[in-house]
Amino acid sequence: MQPVFLPLPEAATARYRAGLPDAYGLTPERRVVGPGDGVPCRNSLQRLPEGAEYLIVAHRPFDGLNPYTETGPIFLAAEGAAAAPSSDLPPFLTAPSYITRAYGRDERILYGTGSVTRTEDIIARCTELLSDPQVAFVHIRSASNNCFHCRVERG
Repeated sequence: MQPVFLPLPEAATARYRAGLPDAYGLTPERRVVGPGDGVPCRNSLQRLPEGAEYLIVAHRPFDGLNPYTETGPIFLAAEGAAAAPSSDLPPFLTAPSYITRAYGRDERILYGTGSVTRTEDIIARCTELLSDPQVAFVHIRSASNNCFHCRVERG
C-alpha cells in the first residue's frame, strides 16, 4: 500500500479562483510571489516562482464541522493545472520537516498519531499511519505554522 498525495480538490480551487468566499466568508486575496524560495501551491503541489500570481485563502480541508476541523491560510496559484495524485513526495515540500497527523472517518484527530516528521521520512511515516485501519487520511502540515499542505490517502 503506497500513500497517495492529493492536491487541493478542483471544486475548491475553481471556487477560490472565481473569487467566491473562503472558509471565513472573505474574498480570496490576490498577490504576486516576491523574491525568495517561492510559494507552496496546494493545487499544483509545486513552489510558485517569483512573479507568479497567487491567492491566499482561509481553507478548511474537511467535509464536515467538528471541534477538530481546523481552518487556516493556504496559497494557491491564480491559474494553472492541478497536480495528479501521486505516490511521489510533492515537490513543494522543501522544509526540513512537517507535521504528519492522522484522522479517522469522523474527521477527528487520532491522538498519538501527530508528529514532526523529517521531510525525507514522510512517505514511510504516512505508510505506517495508513496501515492502521482506524486511519482514514493523513494531513501534511507546516511544522512551524501548522498550515495545511496536502491530504494523503491509501493508494
